[in-house]
Amino acid sequence: MALQSAATRVLFYPTLLYNVIMEKISRRKWYDRIDETVILGALPFRGTSDRLVEEENVRGVITMNEEYETRLLCPSSQEWSALGVEQLRLSTVDFTGVPTIEHLQKGVEFVHKHRKMGNTVYIHCKAGRSRSATMVAAYLIEKHKWKPDVASAFIAEIRPHILIRNTQLQVLEKFYILVTNSDTPEKGG
Repeated sequence: MALQSAATRVLFYPTLLYNVIMEKISRRKWYDRIDETVILGALPFRGTSDRLVEEENVRGVITMNEEYETRLLCPSSQEWSALGVEQLRLSTVDFTGVPTIEHLQKGVEFVHKHRKMGNTVYIHCKAGRSRSATMVAAYLIEKHKWKPDVASAFIAEIRPHILIRNTQLQVLEKFYILVTNSDTPEKGG
């Protein structure tokens, strides 16, 4: 695990630069609104935090990154708080990390708390593709009782470059069973 963590640290800035370039030269957006409550996106840089608060009504942020990924470029918890934004950090290793069931439950509860207040929640990792997309899928599974493949397909229609890996899909299947009291996560809606 230490080797895996070291590798993700070495690859962090080159892959972040790749994401910035892809946003400039392709159709990729830095973030996309999934529904009236949730925005799925990449790292919220300090320079965009005011815009997220003012234009998108972001009052909650779920950070799926490890602390080192956000230390230099993103608002700290204190900076978010000064903007009137509550942050929930659910640290998950980049590339191969899978959010735990407990993290998915905490994240979904956080989103619902803000939804009841009419707020928007910005859910992010480095690129807004895997870790954060898994969290958004869990929210959609809980909200609509959708099966994991349906939730993933819905997100992909809005944000085509998401990548929910098999290990992440497996935890979403367990989450689906938990929230629906179902025996199996059958395919389809």
